[in-house]
Amino acid sequence: METDYNPMELSSNAGFEEDSEYKDIEGTDVKDMRLEAEAVVNDVLFAVSNMFVSKNLPCAEDVAFINVETRERNRYCLELTEAGLRVVGYAFDQADDGLQTAYHETVYSLLDSLSPAYREAFGNALLQRLEALKRDEQS
Repeated sequence: METDYNPMELSSNAGFEEDSEYKDIEGTDVKDMRLEAEAVVNDVLFAVSNMFVSKNLPCAEDVAFINVETRERNRYCLELTEAGLRVVGYAFDQADDGLQTAYHETVYSLLDSLSPAYREAFGNALLQRLEALKRDEQS
């Protein structure tokens, strides 16, 4: 069973849903996909060559596009929706409506499937974080 984990994340996301930017006027949860996309980029930027939210493709409450270049120098355009993330193009700012690729629940599983170098960088970051926790525990 695959578990998604961000080794750089130490604190819980408790209270995340309380942020006013994620609520509409009536108080029901609304996700702005551009904000979600920025969070995705910030989570994994350490493990890819380049990653940013597209400024050329339209972002809305229900969709955002992210450009990513892996450490292997492969470029992808990702679509982020409530269904998850998927590859929609093989160049920056390219969204091919005819491309049928699988959705991934998290950016971690998507990048894990695309980039062995991402997997290695993620594993190394996790190992470093665990070693730091062990040192802190021993002090």
